[in-house]
Amino acid sequence: MSILVLHRSNASRRPHLARAARYAREHGERLLLCMEHPGGDAEHADAVVPVDTSDVAATVAAVRALAASEPEPVRAVVAFVGHSVPAAAAVASELGLPFVSEHTARTLRDKHAMRRAFDAQGVPQPAHGLARTVGEALAQAERIGYPLVLKPVVDNDSGYLRRVDDAEELTEHFDVVRRGAWAGVDGDPLHQWAVDAYGGAIIVEEYLTGAEISVESVVVDGTTQVIAVHDKPLPVTGPYFTDVHYTTPSSLPSDVRRRVAALAAAAHRAVGLDTGAAHTEFKVGQDGTARILETAARIGGGPVYQSVRLSTGVDLVAAVLDLARGRTPDLTGRAEPVPTGFYLFFAERAGRIRAITGVEEARLDPRVQEISLYRETGDTVDVPPRVWQSHGHVVFTAGSGDAIARTFGELSRSIRFELEPRY
Repeated sequence: MSILVLHRSNASRRPHLARAARYAREHGERLLLCMEHPGGDAEHADAVVPVDTSDVAATVAAVRALAASEPEPVRAVVAFVGHSVPAAAAVASELGLPFVSEHTARTLRDKHAMRRAFDAQGVPQPAHGLARTVGEALAQAERIGYPLVLKPVVDNDSGYLRRVDDAEELTEHFDVVRRGAWAGVDGDPLHQWAVDAYGGAIIVEEYLTGAEISVESVVVDGTTQVIAVHDKPLPVTGPYFTDVHYTTPSSLPSDVRRRVAALAAAAHRAVGLDTGAAHTEFKVGQDGTARILETAARIGGGPVYQSVRLSTGVDLVAAVLDLARGRTPDLTGRAEPVPTGFYLFFAERAGRIRAITGVEEARLDPRVQEISLYRETGDTVDVPPRVWQSHGHVVFTAGSGDAIARTFGELSRSIRFELEPRY
């Protein structure tokens, strides 16, 4: 039998592929990989089909040919990056295998459709609207009020998401965000459909105050089980929204966590997310009121997978693969989660890396569980909004939440990207 992974190159997902390869060997399965330019990722697979998963029809055709040539039937389809979820849904439908529906996969990439689905089911969220021009955006602002967030309609990982505080800022930044948001969509499965449907519009929505959290869940037969909640201790207030630091378990009161879990389940039902991993983000106000930002049918990005495993003992990759193979996953975690955090590296400015300092010292720190660098000396790096992925990460554990905070402070000061000087 074979497990099929539909993928797109992503440095932070390398551990997912490595774990999937071990899982396949443990269960006597072949691991098949569909991705464009697989590079080093190919080492994890028994067979590789080089296909761009943004082209759903081409991916389905390639998988159909692969399945016909394989000595064993394909019995599972998975995706670890949101970009490949629509193709995975179409392939699973073609092969009659478990996955979210094609409609759900599209809704999860289309942030406006997601907002409408939440509205239809009464899931609390920011006020929102669409705007194609500055004039339309100003009209939305009159209805919603400032501050506002400008964001892409299609989840294209562009980084073009910005807070504006008044009409002057809205007028100044609207076209920059709109152009940037759509410039990155030509490689997305929803590209042509979204262009026709939205005509260059972006989302204008209410800026929510409060603490931002991410909820990592596994959905089994339509029932959501929350595995971990990550706090984001550094305020994410804009103008751009770059995640730098996560910690788990959450410091939120237990009653707030229960309400958030119920809202996550409601959100998953609203969009039809009925199987697999779910990554759902909320803002929680000082009064404990939570409103959803968005959800996705995948394991959280960056080192979320490693953080959840270290803290709770639950292996989300194994859980996703179990579900894809029609098995009930073991989601039994530790009675007491281990305080865990991670730090995402970004450069302070655009430039060429001259040196990366503090890494070898950090590797010797017993609190440090993993360091991964996505860039190396000589590489050119940029800053948000022109870059969305970090340049590396470090995952660490400690004996308490306070100790996690101290560890983050030490590591963030010691691990640095030194850039060539400007002349």
